[in-house]
Amino acid sequence: MAKIDSDFPCSLVIAIPLPTHRLASSALRALQVDAELSPLVRRSFSLVSPNESQSEASNGSVDTPSLNGNPAQESTNGDIPLEEKTILRTEYQATTNRMLRVSVNGFLESIGVVLGIMQELDVDVLAEQHKLAQG
Repeated sequence: MAKIDSDFPCSLVIAIPLPTHRLASSALRALQVDAELSPLVRRSFSLVSPNESQSEASNGSVDTPSLNGNPAQESTNGDIPLEEKTILRTEYQATTNRMLRVSVNGFLESIGVVLGIMQELDVDVLAEQHKLAQG
C-alpha cells in the first residue's frame, strides 16, 4: 500500500489479473500513454505476480517499481520471473475523494476498452476463453 501523503490523502489500489504477462504488459503500455489530466491526482502502474498481490493483501505493502513505458526497464523484483507478473496494479492518490472517483471512473472506462480489444483480437485471450468453456 502506498504511504499516505498529507497532500494526497485519498488513495486506491486496483489489481487486474490477466491471463499472461504479455497481455498485462500490453495493457500497461496502452494505459500509461494517457497522463492524468489533473495535478490533483497521481497514478502509477506496475506489474506484479499473484504471490506479490497476495502478500500485499496480507501485510499491506509490496515493493514494486513503477514502469515508465519501456518494457526493457521491467525489473524482476527479486527472484520473480517477468512471465509470472500477470497482474496490472494501478495506484491512485488524490487530494479529494471526488478527484479520486473522477480519475478512477476514467481509468475503468479505458481498461474496459483495452480488455474489450484484447478479447476481440488477441489469440491468447481467445485460447483462454476456449479452455474455460471446455473446463
